[in-house]
Amino acid sequence: MISWTHPVFTLLMFFTITGLMFPTASLSTSQKRLERFDPDGSFWIFDKPPKEFEDFSEINLNAKRSPRLNPPGVMLTHGPRFRFSSLKVKRDKFSFTTVMVRGVSYTFSGRFLKGGVFAAADLDKKTPVLEGTLTKFKDGQKRAQANLKFTYFGGT
Repeated sequence: MISWTHPVFTLLMFFTITGLMFPTASLSTSQKRLERFDPDGSFWIFDKPPKEFEDFSEINLNAKRSPRLNPPGVMLTHGPRFRFSSLKVKRDKFSFTTVMVRGVSYTFSGRFLKGGVFAAADLDKKTPVLEGTLTKFKDGQKRAQANLKFTYFGGT
């Protein structure tokens, strides 16, 4: 039989009491893991774009093929759509490379500033939700690069 002063009993009591006093500490970690992340929508440069990206319109994540949104890829204000040739969408790592169109392509590497389901969140055009480095290439040569923030649009 274990006595009250036995080290095993003391340790067992410590973990039991700690678990009763701080039950949400372990739950919040597992809740974060279970939180659904869905940034499907369009992302526009926050504020005025730099001169070298004045023709850049939006980044479209439209995995669900919603008719309310443009097809997946990068859109320019005047010009072609650039489909993704590679795409990684994670909360802490968002990156893509586009196909080359008329010698031009884009890459992006960044992160989302918030989690959750963007279409269900109350997001506005004044609050950036994405940040990272956008790079423009022409004939394989880097022509422009900027660290940018983007706002979210979920479609109409």
